[in-house]
Amino acid sequence: MELTKRQQDILDGKEGDVKAKIMKTLIMYGETFGSERMVDITGKYGHLVTSFGLSVMKPVYELMDTLIDGGAVSAQCFSVDPRPCDKNVPKNFIQDIFFRVMYSKQDDYDAQLRKLGIMNDDAYTCTCYMNEVGNIPKEGDILSWAESSAVVYANSVLGARCNRNSGILDLFGSIVGCVPYFGLLTDEGRKADWLIEIKTTRRPEAQLLGSAIGMKVMENVPYIVGLDKYLPSLDDEAKAYLKDFGAATASNGAVGLYHVENLTPEAKKQGRSLLKEGYKTFVIDDAVLEETERNYPVIWKDKNAKPKLAFIGCPHLSYAQLEDWSDRIDGALKSKGLKKVSVKTVLTAAPKVLERFKGTDKEKKLLDAGVIISYICPLMYMNNPQCASMPVITCSNKLRTYTSARYFKEEDILEMITGGRR
Repeated sequence: MELTKRQQDILDGKEGDVKAKIMKTLIMYGETFGSERMVDITGKYGHLVTSFGLSVMKPVYELMDTLIDGGAVSAQCFSVDPRPCDKNVPKNFIQDIFFRVMYSKQDDYDAQLRKLGIMNDDAYTCTCYMNEVGNIPKEGDILSWAESSAVVYANSVLGARCNRNSGILDLFGSIVGCVPYFGLLTDEGRKADWLIEIKTTRRPEAQLLGSAIGMKVMENVPYIVGLDKYLPSLDDEAKAYLKDFGAATASNGAVGLYHVENLTPEAKKQGRSLLKEGYKTFVIDDAVLEETERNYPVIWKDKNAKPKLAFIGCPHLSYAQLEDWSDRIDGALKSKGLKKVSVKTVLTAAPKVLERFKGTDKEKKLLDAGVIISYICPLMYMNNPQCASMPVITCSNKLRTYTSARYFKEEDILEMITGGRR
């Protein structure tokens, strides 16, 4: 691999043995994918996927200590995925004990992240690109991020450039300030393999549409036409929609970048010239979406069980989405003459978003209705045997994919948590 003088110096150990090993690791990673050079990171902040202090992750904590002791801290501050625990989110006695054991290293790991360069103690979210959080790359920025939903958003909605890195490799890139040049960092790698034509009778549910596309194209890049009919401009509502849509494409498939005609930055500039020669076409209509949802497996032990918990916000909700859910839940309860939700419901958002939301009339409406507002990662809450056996419902296709939670469209979730029947 061709290296700059600085990169070669790091590899030769001139900035310490630890950084030399990091550079060697990144070179090996790049060469696996045919990369011939490294490229400097230009984004202001990094983002790490490993936020949870699992007791079994001893090699990670040992590695972090090695980095800290060797002075190999991040060259850029970073945000990190959400914390797994919040005392306000319901747990029974056995689950509480299980969580204490499972995440017993959380405080120690948080201390390591502070030494390595986390932005602040509130920078725990999968939606680091929210205005309140402040980790918003510019178009064309080269990043070293992990977290599939954040990477696909940065690539697609913001026009930054980042591969789907794994945990630890995200930090390694931030430490040495460069990453291998291949894949979604290149012009050719950002061209579309698929033309997706949206021909639905109304705006598709974001998470369901993302699921249908992700399962079809897998790791390929889709170019989507017809969605701009429902999203005429890249405003806050459209960004929230694309956040949820992208998370589903990335988790139900392995999409790291999508283009939406007349909407996302590269599609607006380059149009259908982004389509590769010999691209494939996939038409999505109402029937495709219905079939997609109908084919989701239900892995509850009792398929007719009454839901005990509902999670809304995976990935984390935006401020506007919090307000919208407050209005919808309040309106649905009032229409039925009810005051409280009938299923324990948790809305999740970034700590900084929740800080802005705190004390508002809409927060009060949610709290009065018995809704729990939290900063946790629903996936990390669910991803254990004690919680996996619970009948949990969600409108997140990411949470459905990785856990035993059962997916329902937003309108169905609203009906279920406000006294309606499934």
